[in-house]
Amino acid sequence: MKSMTGYGKATVIRDNRELTVELKSVNHRYLDISTKIPRMFVSFEDLMRSVLTQFLARGHVDVFLNYCLVGDTDKVVTVDMALAKEYVDIAHKLSQTFPELHHDFNVNALMHANEVLSLKQAEEDESVIREMVSQAMYEAVQNLNAMRETEGNKLREDLLDKLSGMENLLQKVKQFAPQVALQYREKLYSRISEALAEVPLDEARLANEVCFFADKCCIDEEITRLSAHLAHAREILAEDRPVGRKLDFLVQEINRETNTICSKSSHLELTNVALEMKNEVEKIREQIQNLE
Repeated sequence: MKSMTGYGKATVIRDNRELTVELKSVNHRYLDISTKIPRMFVSFEDLMRSVLTQFLARGHVDVFLNYCLVGDTDKVVTVDMALAKEYVDIAHKLSQTFPELHHDFNVNALMHANEVLSLKQAEEDESVIREMVSQAMYEAVQNLNAMRETEGNKLREDLLDKLSGMENLLQKVKQFAPQVALQYREKLYSRISEALAEVPLDEARLANEVCFFADKCCIDEEITRLSAHLAHAREILAEDRPVGRKLDFLVQEINRETNTICSKSSHLELTNVALEMKNEVEKIREQIQNLE
Protein backbone atom coordinates (compact mmCIF):
# COMPACT_ATOMS: atom_id res chain seq x y z
CA MET A 1 0.00 0.00 0.00
CA LYS A 2 1.29 3.42 -0.95
CA SER A 3 0.47 7.01 -0.23
CA MET A 4 0.23 9.41 -3.16
CA THR A 5 2.55 11.90 -1.46
CA GLY A 6 6.29 11.55 -1.81
CA TYR A 7 9.60 12.73 -3.22
CA GLY A 8 12.32 10.93 -5.16
CA LYS A 9 15.64 12.02 -6.64
CA ALA A 10 18.40 10.38 -8.66
CA THR A 11 21.61 11.55 -10.34
CA VAL A 12 23.39 9.77 -13.19
CA ILE A 13 26.91 10.71 -14.34
CA ARG A 14 28.45 9.60 -17.65
CA ASP A 15 31.93 10.88 -18.49
CA ASN A 16 31.56 14.64 -18.13
CA ARG A 17 27.74 14.64 -18.19
CA GLU A 18 25.56 14.92 -15.09
CA LEU A 19 21.79 14.43 -15.21
CA THR A 20 19.52 14.81 -12.16
CA VAL A 21 15.83 13.88 -12.00
CA GLU A 22 13.55 14.96 -9.14
CA LEU A 23 9.99 13.67 -8.70
CA LYS A 24 7.39 15.19 -6.41
CA SER A 25 3.93 13.64 -6.08
CA VAL A 26 0.71 14.73 -4.37
CA ASN A 27 -2.90 13.56 -4.32
CA HIS A 28 -4.86 13.29 -7.54
CA ARG A 29 -7.80 11.26 -8.74
CA TYR A 30 -5.82 9.82 -11.65
CA LEU A 31 -2.16 9.69 -12.70
CA ASP A 32 -1.34 13.21 -13.84
CA ILE A 33 2.23 13.93 -14.98
CA SER A 34 3.70 17.42 -15.41
CA THR A 35 7.23 17.76 -16.82
CA LYS A 36 9.48 20.76 -16.23
CA ILE A 37 12.48 19.93 -18.40
CA PRO A 38 14.99 21.73 -20.70
CA ARG A 39 13.96 22.03 -24.34
CA MET A 40 16.64 19.59 -25.51
CA PHE A 41 14.93 16.81 -23.51
CA VAL A 42 11.43 17.25 -24.96
CA SER A 43 12.03 14.29 -27.28
CA PHE A 44 12.51 12.07 -24.19
CA GLU A 45 9.22 13.06 -22.55
CA ASP A 46 7.44 9.91 -23.75
CA LEU A 47 10.22 7.82 -22.21
CA MET A 48 9.80 9.62 -18.88
CA ARG A 49 6.03 9.11 -18.90
CA SER A 50 6.46 5.45 -19.80
CA VAL A 51 8.68 4.83 -16.78
CA LEU A 52 6.27 6.62 -14.43
CA THR A 53 3.15 4.81 -15.70
CA GLN A 54 4.98 1.52 -15.18
CA PHE A 55 5.40 2.13 -11.45
CA LEU A 56 2.67 4.61 -10.46
CA ALA A 57 -1.12 4.27 -10.58
CA ARG A 58 -2.42 7.57 -9.19
CA GLY A 59 -1.24 11.00 -8.10
CA HIS A 60 -0.10 14.29 -9.59
CA VAL A 61 3.64 13.99 -10.34
CA ASP A 62 5.95 16.91 -11.13
CA VAL A 63 9.11 15.92 -13.02
CA PHE A 64 12.14 18.20 -12.74
CA LEU A 65 15.27 17.53 -14.83
CA ASN A 66 18.64 19.25 -14.65
CA TYR A 67 21.51 18.55 -17.03
CA CYS A 68 25.03 19.97 -17.01
CA LEU A 69 28.57 19.28 -18.16
CA VAL A 70 31.27 18.79 -15.55
CA GLY A 71 35.04 18.56 -15.94
CA ASP A 72 36.40 18.84 -19.49
CA THR A 73 34.24 20.78 -21.89
CA ASP A 74 32.48 19.17 -24.85
CA LYS A 75 32.89 22.28 -26.96
CA VAL A 76 34.85 22.01 -30.23
CA VAL A 77 36.69 24.56 -32.35
CA THR A 78 35.93 24.57 -36.07
CA VAL A 79 37.96 26.32 -38.82
CA ASP A 80 36.52 27.88 -41.96
CA MET A 81 39.43 26.93 -44.26
CA ALA A 82 37.98 28.67 -47.29
CA LEU A 83 37.66 31.92 -45.39
CA ALA A 84 41.17 31.51 -43.95
CA LYS A 85 42.56 31.06 -47.49
CA GLU A 86 40.81 34.24 -48.54
CA TYR A 87 42.49 36.13 -45.68
CA VAL A 88 45.93 34.74 -46.67
CA ASP A 89 45.47 35.54 -50.36
CA ILE A 90 44.37 39.07 -49.62
CA ALA A 91 47.29 39.57 -47.21
CA HIS A 92 49.70 38.38 -49.96
CA LYS A 93 48.16 40.74 -52.52
CA LEU A 94 48.38 43.65 -50.09
CA SER A 95 52.05 42.96 -49.37
CA GLN A 96 52.77 42.96 -53.14
CA THR A 97 50.81 46.12 -53.72
CA PHE A 98 52.39 47.94 -50.79
CA PRO A 99 55.97 46.56 -50.50
CA GLU A 100 57.02 49.47 -48.32
CA LEU A 101 54.74 48.18 -45.54
CA HIS A 102 55.99 45.68 -42.99
CA HIS A 103 54.36 42.27 -43.61
CA ASP A 104 53.50 40.81 -40.18
CA PHE A 105 50.45 38.68 -41.07
CA ASN A 106 51.07 35.30 -39.41
CA VAL A 107 49.12 32.29 -38.15
CA ASN A 108 48.25 33.97 -34.86
CA ALA A 109 46.79 36.94 -36.73
CA LEU A 110 44.88 34.56 -39.02
CA MET A 111 43.36 32.77 -36.00
CA HIS A 112 42.10 36.10 -34.68
CA ALA A 113 40.57 37.05 -38.02
CA ASN A 114 36.82 37.44 -37.89
CA GLU A 115 34.84 34.16 -38.22
CA VAL A 116 37.86 32.02 -39.16
CA LEU A 117 37.49 30.11 -35.90
CA SER A 118 34.18 29.29 -34.23
CA LEU A 119 33.36 27.57 -30.93
CA LYS A 120 30.50 25.10 -30.92
CA GLN A 121 28.99 22.63 -28.50
CA ALA A 122 29.83 19.08 -29.51
CA GLU A 123 26.82 17.15 -30.74
CA GLU A 124 25.34 15.00 -27.98
CA ASP A 125 25.14 11.25 -28.39
CA GLU A 126 21.36 10.69 -28.22
CA SER A 127 21.69 7.04 -27.22
CA VAL A 128 23.85 7.98 -24.21
CA ILE A 129 21.44 10.73 -23.13
CA ARG A 130 18.46 8.37 -23.52
CA GLU A 131 20.19 5.79 -21.34
CA MET A 132 20.95 8.42 -18.69
CA VAL A 133 17.34 9.67 -18.70
CA SER A 134 15.99 6.12 -18.43
CA GLN A 135 18.29 5.20 -15.53
CA ALA A 136 17.69 8.45 -13.65
CA MET A 137 13.91 8.15 -14.04
CA TYR A 138 13.95 4.52 -12.89
CA GLU A 139 16.05 5.26 -9.79
CA ALA A 140 14.06 8.39 -8.95
CA VAL A 141 10.70 6.60 -9.17
CA GLN A 142 12.03 3.78 -6.98
CA ASN A 143 13.05 6.35 -4.36
CA LEU A 144 9.68 8.05 -4.73
CA ASN A 145 7.84 4.77 -4.23
CA ALA A 146 9.95 3.92 -1.20
CA MET A 147 8.75 7.11 0.48
CA ARG A 148 5.17 6.57 -0.71
CA GLU A 149 5.22 3.04 0.68
CA THR A 150 6.51 4.24 4.05
CA GLU A 151 3.72 6.81 4.20
CA GLY A 152 1.23 4.22 2.98
CA ASN A 153 2.08 1.82 5.80
CA LYS A 154 1.54 4.60 8.33
CA LEU A 155 -1.83 5.34 6.74
CA ARG A 156 -2.76 1.65 6.90
CA GLU A 157 -2.05 1.50 10.63
CA ASP A 158 -4.04 4.66 11.22
CA LEU A 159 -6.98 3.39 9.17
CA LEU A 160 -6.96 0.05 10.99
CA ASP A 161 -7.12 1.91 14.30
CA LYS A 162 -10.06 3.96 13.03
CA LEU A 163 -11.83 0.82 11.83
CA SER A 164 -11.37 -0.67 15.29
CA GLY A 165 -12.98 2.46 16.71
CA MET A 166 -15.88 2.08 14.28
CA GLU A 167 -16.34 -1.56 15.25
CA ASN A 168 -16.41 -0.64 18.95
CA LEU A 169 -19.04 2.01 18.26
CA LEU A 170 -21.04 -0.50 16.23
CA GLN A 171 -21.10 -2.83 19.23
CA LYS A 172 -22.65 -0.02 21.25
CA VAL A 173 -25.23 0.48 18.52
CA LYS A 174 -26.12 -3.20 18.75
CA GLN A 175 -26.59 -2.83 22.51
CA PHE A 176 -28.82 0.22 22.25
CA ALA A 177 -30.89 -0.89 19.23
CA PRO A 178 -33.27 -3.27 21.15
CA GLN A 179 -34.00 -0.54 23.69
CA VAL A 180 -35.48 1.83 21.08
CA ALA A 181 -38.87 0.11 20.75
CA LEU A 182 -39.08 -0.57 24.49
CA GLN A 183 -38.33 3.07 25.31
CA TYR A 184 -40.92 4.20 22.77
CA ARG A 185 -43.56 1.90 24.31
CA GLU A 186 -42.90 3.25 27.80
CA LYS A 187 -43.10 6.87 26.62
CA LEU A 188 -46.26 6.24 24.62
CA TYR A 189 -47.90 4.36 27.49
CA SER A 190 -47.03 7.16 29.90
CA ARG A 191 -48.41 9.89 27.63
CA ILE A 192 -51.65 8.04 26.90
CA SER A 193 -52.17 7.22 30.56
CA GLU A 194 -51.57 10.84 31.50
CA ALA A 195 -53.86 12.24 28.81
CA LEU A 196 -56.66 9.69 29.20
CA ALA A 197 -56.52 8.91 32.90
CA GLU A 198 -60.20 7.88 33.12
CA VAL A 199 -60.28 5.89 29.84
CA PRO A 200 -59.25 2.23 29.84
CA LEU A 201 -56.07 1.64 27.80
CA ASP A 202 -56.44 -0.54 24.71
CA GLU A 203 -53.39 -2.78 25.02
CA ALA A 204 -53.92 -4.25 21.55
CA ARG A 205 -53.84 -0.86 19.82
CA LEU A 206 -50.82 0.13 21.90
CA ALA A 207 -49.04 -3.04 20.83
CA ASN A 208 -49.86 -2.35 17.17
CA GLU A 209 -48.51 1.18 17.45
CA VAL A 210 -45.31 -0.04 19.08
CA CYS A 211 -44.89 -2.76 16.42
CA PHE A 212 -45.35 -0.20 13.66
CA PHE A 213 -42.74 2.08 15.22
CA ALA A 214 -40.33 -0.81 15.85
CA ASP A 215 -40.53 -1.80 12.21
CA LYS A 216 -40.01 1.78 11.09
CA CYS A 217 -36.94 2.36 13.26
CA CYS A 218 -35.42 -1.12 12.91
CA ILE A 219 -31.71 -0.88 12.01
CA ASP A 220 -30.86 -4.58 11.96
CA GLU A 221 -30.14 -4.50 8.21
CA GLU A 222 -27.97 -1.40 8.54
CA ILE A 223 -26.00 -3.00 11.36
CA THR A 224 -25.44 -6.16 9.31
CA ARG A 225 -24.34 -4.26 6.21
CA LEU A 226 -22.14 -1.89 8.19
CA SER A 227 -20.46 -4.81 9.93
CA ALA A 228 -19.79 -6.45 6.54
CA HIS A 229 -18.40 -3.19 5.10
CA LEU A 230 -15.97 -2.76 7.99
CA ALA A 231 -14.76 -6.35 7.59
CA HIS A 232 -14.34 -5.79 3.85
CA ALA A 233 -12.33 -2.63 4.51
CA ARG A 234 -9.89 -4.66 6.59
CA GLU A 235 -9.53 -7.16 3.72
CA ILE A 236 -8.81 -4.37 1.25
CA LEU A 237 -6.20 -2.83 3.54
CA ALA A 238 -4.38 -6.18 3.57
CA GLU A 239 -3.98 -6.14 -0.24
CA ASP A 240 -0.59 -5.29 -1.74
CA ARG A 241 -1.84 -3.13 -4.62
CA PRO A 242 -3.46 0.29 -5.18
CA VAL A 243 -6.66 0.31 -3.13
CA GLY A 244 -7.56 3.99 -2.82
CA ARG A 245 -10.47 3.93 -5.26
CA LYS A 246 -11.96 0.74 -3.81
CA LEU A 247 -11.80 2.14 -0.30
CA ASP A 248 -13.23 5.45 -1.43
CA PHE A 249 -16.31 3.67 -2.81
CA LEU A 250 -16.61 1.48 0.27
CA VAL A 251 -16.48 4.47 2.62
CA GLN A 252 -19.39 5.98 0.70
CA GLU A 253 -21.39 2.85 1.54
CA ILE A 254 -20.29 2.98 5.19
CA ASN A 255 -21.34 6.61 5.34
CA ARG A 256 -24.73 5.78 3.83
CA GLU A 257 -25.46 3.10 6.46
CA THR A 258 -24.30 5.41 9.27
CA ASN A 259 -26.57 8.21 8.04
CA THR A 260 -29.51 5.81 7.92
CA ILE A 261 -28.90 4.74 11.51
CA CYS A 262 -28.83 8.41 12.55
CA SER A 263 -32.05 9.22 10.72
CA LYS A 264 -33.91 6.24 12.20
CA SER A 265 -32.74 6.81 15.76
CA SER A 266 -34.99 8.42 18.39
CA HIS A 267 -32.89 7.07 21.23
CA LEU A 268 -30.52 9.68 22.70
CA GLU A 269 -27.61 7.36 23.47
CA LEU A 270 -27.95 5.62 20.11
CA THR A 271 -28.02 8.95 18.30
CA ASN A 272 -24.87 10.10 20.11
CA VAL A 273 -23.06 6.91 19.15
CA ALA A 274 -24.19 7.22 15.54
CA LEU A 275 -22.90 10.81 15.43
CA GLU A 276 -19.54 9.59 16.73
CA MET A 277 -19.52 7.05 13.93
CA LYS A 278 -20.19 9.77 11.35
CA ASN A 279 -17.24 11.72 12.72
CA GLU A 280 -14.98 8.67 12.39
CA VAL A 281 -16.20 8.04 8.85
CA GLU A 282 -15.16 11.57 7.86
CA LYS A 283 -11.70 11.00 9.33
CA ILE A 284 -11.40 7.75 7.39
CA ARG A 285 -12.54 9.46 4.20
CA GLU A 286 -9.86 12.16 4.57
CA GLN A 287 -7.12 9.60 5.06
CA ILE A 288 -8.24 7.50 2.11
CA GLN A 289 -7.83 10.52 -0.19
CA ASN A 290 -4.07 10.12 0.38
CA LEU A 291 -3.94 6.48 -0.76
CA GLU A 292 -2.86 5.42 -4.23
